[in-house]
Amino acid sequence: MKDELVRSLSFGLSQRGVRDHNERLLLSLIQRHGGMPGSDLSRHAGLSPPTVSSILRRLESEGLVRRGDPVRGKVGKPSIPMHLHPEGAFSFGLKIGRRSAELVLLDFTGAIRDERHLTYARPHPDEIFGFVEDGVSEITATLDDLHRARICGFGVAAAFEMWDDTDVRQESVFADWRGLDLRSLLREQTGLPVLQLNDATAACQAEHTYGRGKEFQDYAYFFVGAYIGGGIALDNSVYEGRQGNAGALGSLRSIGPNGESMQLVDMASIHQLERRLHEVDLDSRQLWTDPESWSRLARYVDPWLGQTAQELSKAALSTCSVIDFEAILIDGAFPAQIRDELVERVRRYVVTQDRRGLICPRIEAGSIGHKARAIGAAARPIGAQFLL
Repeated sequence: MKDELVRSLSFGLSQRGVRDHNERLLLSLIQRHGGMPGSDLSRHAGLSPPTVSSILRRLESEGLVRRGDPVRGKVGKPSIPMHLHPEGAFSFGLKIGRRSAELVLLDFTGAIRDERHLTYARPHPDEIFGFVEDGVSEITATLDDLHRARICGFGVAAAFEMWDDTDVRQESVFADWRGLDLRSLLREQTGLPVLQLNDATAACQAEHTYGRGKEFQDYAYFFVGAYIGGGIALDNSVYEGRQGNAGALGSLRSIGPNGESMQLVDMASIHQLERRLHEVDLDSRQLWTDPESWSRLARYVDPWLGQTAQELSKAALSTCSVIDFEAILIDGAFPAQIRDELVERVRRYVVTQDRRGLICPRIEAGSIGHKARAIGAAARPIGAQFLL
């Protein structure tokens, strides 16, 4: 069966673009399905075996793919699966959050080769740019000339309109971010091509490329960070929308404790747990620096989990009233056991909701975790240059 990837992207190709398209197609198939022999690639891509062999030889000579161990069948010659070469390309990814920043160096297979972390009460541009300068310099210093030459770009994931912090209502804290051209400034600082995307969309991209998103054709994705966000995948692709803000699920309407109109971001984000800890004079920074604190703080975490699960169950069904998603994936900036408990509670709450006219989706846990936004940011330059 011809892959959905082929059907969705094989139209309108000029003759000049055929080779580039076919190379990207084979790399995309290997990335999505794992090591594949030329015969399987030919069948999935709808290309002749000689064409596939020629492209694979070229990609191998360029260091983008490598041969795996021969696999013997019952008859005939053993097949040789082709894999992405981990060192075929590298990319930096930067996540700028409202509580922390992460810088990662990703290889061609999606493995993190190096990383740096920074936590803060509020992000300041000068601090972030200093963090990037030091981190990129330190990481590239560990690479040889060949690997440095294979760094293909720099991806940055940042919250949409970071300066608009309606919860703390301290616009002056974030005012320095208003009108800041992150792409131009980071391109000047690093000397690399820079691509920018919404932080929750980046997390969705990481899940789609390297995680459980491969299992589903259409799904909505919730990432519970300091402020909850989301993304959507349609027809095996993350959909970003006309202005890059599709899947802004944190803006879904909700009802506050006194019946007032609120947004999901006000009802199902980690900053609500932070606020509760502040009320009892506990340091909320431990949520970001010490994963074990989530267990120690169970007295406060459990009620937060209950409310967040109820809100997510309603939000999950709301998204399915627009598109009948196959699944809802949930991940976040918390330990895996917290994510799994949250997913299980959402499953229980969904069945108690009014589901008239809706097809109930599967509720599943994401698999990337708190690094998803940085990984998704780093995946963007690799995808832009090598994949469909």
